[in-house]
Amino acid sequence: MKQLKITETSLRDGHQSLIATRLKTEEIVPILETMDQVGYYAMEVWGGATFDACIRFLNEDPWERLRLIRKHIKNTKLQMLLRGQNLLGYRHYADDIVEKFIELSIKNGIDIIRVFDALNDVKNLEASIKAIKKYKGHCQCAISYTTSPIHTTEYYIELAKTMEEMGADSICIKDMAGVLTPYNAYDLVKKLKKITNIPINLHTHCTSGIADMIYMKAVEAGVDIIDTAISPFSGGTSQPPTESLAVTFSEMDRNPNLDMDKLLEVAEYFKPIRDKYMSEGVLNPKVLLTEPQALKYQVPGGMLSNLLSQLEQQGASHKYEDVLKEVPKVRKDLGYPPLVTPLSQMIGTQALFNVLNGERYKLVPKEIKDYVKGQYGKAPSPIDEEIKKKIIGDVKVISVRPADLLEPEFESMKKEVGDLAKTDEDVLAYALFPQVAPRYLENKYKLKVKEEIENKLIHYITVNM
Repeated sequence: MKQLKITETSLRDGHQSLIATRLKTEEIVPILETMDQVGYYAMEVWGGATFDACIRFLNEDPWERLRLIRKHIKNTKLQMLLRGQNLLGYRHYADDIVEKFIELSIKNGIDIIRVFDALNDVKNLEASIKAIKKYKGHCQCAISYTTSPIHTTEYYIELAKTMEEMGADSICIKDMAGVLTPYNAYDLVKKLKKITNIPINLHTHCTSGIADMIYMKAVEAGVDIIDTAISPFSGGTSQPPTESLAVTFSEMDRNPNLDMDKLLEVAEYFKPIRDKYMSEGVLNPKVLLTEPQALKYQVPGGMLSNLLSQLEQQGASHKYEDVLKEVPKVRKDLGYPPLVTPLSQMIGTQALFNVLNGERYKLVPKEIKDYVKGQYGKAPSPIDEEIKKKIIGDVKVISVRPADLLEPEFESMKKEVGDLAKTDEDVLAYALFPQVAPRYLENKYKLKVKEEIENKLIHYITVNM
């Protein structure tokens, strides 16, 4: 069997899962060259919520972060996560925005783009796959894994075949809620390896307490790549620890051959950073706890904590179990969408409204109405007709690819943002986050002007002393 490959997630999903994506670039850069010597197959460093967090909370340039990481990482592939036609935002963007974003992601240093659609609607992957191939990136298509009467092993096999036909260079089983079980993982990987020769990557979370066993069985079945996080940012709602699995799999014929001394060095570097976030309350110990209810209700760990927080704000914590029981019912009504961003938030909110109002679908968020209208793509299974009528009445459901209804928008965004944007990367930041980007861009260039003035002053003083 081939050597097992490891993708390190601590610089994206690891800290996104545990500390709400708050790692600063200055905390990342000093350890990069050591990480580059570990022997990882890839490092996931960008995409997901990193872009949003940089401009919304950290006042950092996400593109500059990517360029800095690329500057220090010479031997390891850099990977990002992309939500298909949603990119890194929360709506569908026109194809020209999708292409431009992918072009600049690759230009600024990304090698592998893991692209998924929350509904597994492959129509929403078409533009992304085409652009990734055009700009010579590695296209990893991800299956949003969930369980339901229609989400069978055969369903996923057919989905993987379609993705390969569309141009996927590898396939990822993306178990975002940690609900894949070890023997199902073995079965799925075995069957995927029979129908394709492209690499299979497995991604899971420790939320439900079975992630290590999932990886063990998947590796026995022949999975090519697994996602792990360095120990200070592992466990809980994150991935299993890199060091522990590197040792475990070094004892079989698929030894990933990671440099254990370098790994321990990386872990020691991140420990005080993790402890700082814990002392500040950013890392809530609750996210490190095992939650087997995720297996019962098929609800991701982050969604569980978010629902509890919303109920506490409403003074209705005692309704927590009722809301959890309502989530699978809402999923069934709405065609069994996988519980991944943005659908997880939408389904959770609808379940909350149903319970708190004492009447199902009395209050329906706009996002759920849009979903039922087909504006997020095709539901995995037909939506209950009575529920559909209650939510959108006689409004016609669209059947085309949602992005087909969008006009090209890059140039109009460029005009709209005006002088605030100095680069195409700035325009894309505005296109994705129009409410947040203006303040971010103002601060970015004020800071640059200030730095230029300070540098000129230092130069003047030095020359004239």
